[in-house]
Amino acid sequence: MRPIAVDVRRDGEWALVHRCTACGVLKSNRVAGDDAEAALLKLALRPLTCPPFPLD
Repeated sequence: MRPIAVDVRRDGEWALVHRCTACGVLKSNRVAGDDAEAALLKLALRPLTCPPFPLD
């Protein structure tokens, strides 16, 4: 499983979205207290720093 995104649930809780490297299935797991905060923020900001489409 590879983390590909961060999802914010309705209650404000963060979850990591993972994609299986073998079959491509997506899974969502709650963020744990011992997860690296800097890595979570980097993943959450990826669409802003590397948009999936041209901005101009």
